[in-house]
Amino acid sequence: MRLIRTFTVVPSLPEPLGRLGELANNLWWLWNADAEELLRRVDLTLWDSVGHNPVRLLGEVSQEQLHRLADDAAFLAHMERVLDAFDRYMGQRTWYDENYGDAPSGSIGYFSAEFGLHASLPIYAGGLGVLAGDHLKSASDLGLPLVGMGLLYRQGYFHQYLTNDGWQFEDYPDTDFHHLPVALVRDAQGTPVRVTVEMQAHNVSAQVWKVQVGRIPLYLLDADIPENPPELREITCRLYAGDKEMRIRQEMLLGVGGIRALATIGVSPAVCHMNEGHSAFLALERTRQMMGKHGLNFDEAREIVSASTIFTTHTPVPAGIDTFEPAMVESYLAPLGRSLGLSKQNLLALGRHNADDQKEPFCMALLAFRLAELSNAVSELHGDVSRKMFRSVWPGLPEGEVPIQSITNGVHVRTWLSLESAHLFDRYLGPLWADNPGDDQVWQRVDEIPDAELWRARERLRQQLVLSARRHLRGQLRRRGAPPAAIREAEEVLDPEALTIGFARRFAPYKRANLILRNPERLQQILTNNERPVQFIFAGKAHPRDDLGKELIKEIVQFCREPEARCHLVFLEDYDLKLAEYLVQGVDVWLNTPRKPNEASGTSGMKVLANGGINMSIRDGWWAEAYDGANGWAIGDDRIYGNDEYQDFVESESIYDLLEQEVVPLFYDRGGDDVPRRWVAKIKASMRTLLPRFNTNRMVREYADHMYRPALDRWA
Repeated sequence: MRLIRTFTVVPSLPEPLGRLGELANNLWWLWNADAEELLRRVDLTLWDSVGHNPVRLLGEVSQEQLHRLADDAAFLAHMERVLDAFDRYMGQRTWYDENYGDAPSGSIGYFSAEFGLHASLPIYAGGLGVLAGDHLKSASDLGLPLVGMGLLYRQGYFHQYLTNDGWQFEDYPDTDFHHLPVALVRDAQGTPVRVTVEMQAHNVSAQVWKVQVGRIPLYLLDADIPENPPELREITCRLYAGDKEMRIRQEMLLGVGGIRALATIGVSPAVCHMNEGHSAFLALERTRQMMGKHGLNFDEAREIVSASTIFTTHTPVPAGIDTFEPAMVESYLAPLGRSLGLSKQNLLALGRHNADDQKEPFCMALLAFRLAELSNAVSELHGDVSRKMFRSVWPGLPEGEVPIQSITNGVHVRTWLSLESAHLFDRYLGPLWADNPGDDQVWQRVDEIPDAELWRARERLRQQLVLSARRHLRGQLRRRGAPPAAIREAEEVLDPEALTIGFARRFAPYKRANLILRNPERLQQILTNNERPVQFIFAGKAHPRDDLGKELIKEIVQFCREPEARCHLVFLEDYDLKLAEYLVQGVDVWLNTPRKPNEASGTSGMKVLANGGINMSIRDGWWAEAYDGANGWAIGDDRIYGNDEYQDFVESESIYDLLEQEVVPLFYDRGGDDVPRRWVAKIKASMRTLLPRFNTNRMVREYADHMYRPALDRWA
């Protein structure tokens, strides 16, 4: 029998380029435009073909090209400038040092089932993961002593492809970790670190990988190793796939295994932050460890652990929260329950509204609320909804006094910012906009940006979006086997000068992606106005088991093929972070149509702000507190009619009215220099009032001030 081994051969970096590998393996470059430009210069064509993945870029670039770069004085000077900026960033005194440098120290463990950092690292599905990724970036910028913990999914979330009639199918290609900015964590002897979690009759082992996000380490657990039987290796195969049993296995590995992994590598977080309830089992494992270390009983240890545990809920509807049948919870948590000294009844009561109801499922959000002294919702409106949903955790308290705070979500501005906007901000706002995007005074200076310059930047971004959309559309038509004539037609879709409206979300029914289609005749008149045309770009995925969401995609795709709509409305498949970047930078208007009050926060509309996009949204989630009457458009009013069909009618009519009477006329009302002055004024109002508030710099500061520091002080 012959032994076949596979080897990966990669170019060797010449000595002058030695630190390029360090840059490629720290995701700091994601939000540093000069660093990204340096990586692009290595090989522009290859950069695009590897999906802007610098690790793969350096693995595939030719040795000859590397030697040319090593002799290129201009490239070396550029690299030195980037490395100087990187070294300053990594070594400078931070906001956290200045504000809490003398306070009791301790690290913060941030646990999330998904992290959206880069398209090449597909361990995210949507808004929750992208928020977690932006949270890490701002924690790095501010210098928080934070570590991330998640799972490294071999196939991640699915790739979407559509049939000719618009029906979504899913593809799950394996990810090659060796071409990603991830590294195995090894012990002093060079052996990969392993952790073990007991699940029913099996011990599940997992190895630990590390991703460096600026100053912040993100650790990811991987159960796809030979020590595990095949069915348990699948635990870290796919994100949000499989049945309830797979979900509880994933959540045990994340919560219990995550705490054990951090302890194994020498990180003992003083505070743990659960980003949604998927990681709530971590509080039970921390309690078990506290009992064993200090000889405490469950109630004593629970009190200490709860004082240093934080829970963020992102879900405004019960159907969106993970629940498990009592028998399943008992079968998986029995060993942990025995270690905690809890009876079956008392263990299950931690995840129930009614402890005496033997049939009530076990709710992960209830477990998290009960074991975290500090908890928060992700917008002001979501706080009201959450206090109503979970008041049973605090019996006897009036609804208004239920201790669930509100910390409204944000986005990491520099991640989503276009080069065009960055240059304008550098020129007219000064350097503080990047260092302190939460400063109101900085953003008041947007009025100093000349209208014509801001508008020309907007035009360039829209043109780039149209070119990208056409390229994307050609690719999806080729994959679908479309005839050459159809592929050529993709060159004619969209107009780089037309008002462009974007909708890119998860295709869940409550988000109502098809609300704009309720009156197709009226919509077609808006789209095809020769003097004032309008165009829509749709993107997004439905959950693999959500047939209603798939029907929404199909309805939109089929409408796109109507002769009157073909050049004015497109659906771009396989939405990911790379496509999102083009969309949020290029659209003029961002459309958001959730059925109120089902949107906890939403962050997609925040990503367009710095690029000059304007929001048109239902007053739900973040927009309920953001809209002031002048900084965008509100669809409908605050009334909830109690009849979904009538609600949809009223709000779809509101969209058409807004487009016909306000949005379209404002966009096409031009002066002699072809600049729409009143439209630009609205862009500036949006930037001035919204950018200081809806960013993760402000958000993470609020977590530090109101959650992390109080919890660290109690722990100390």
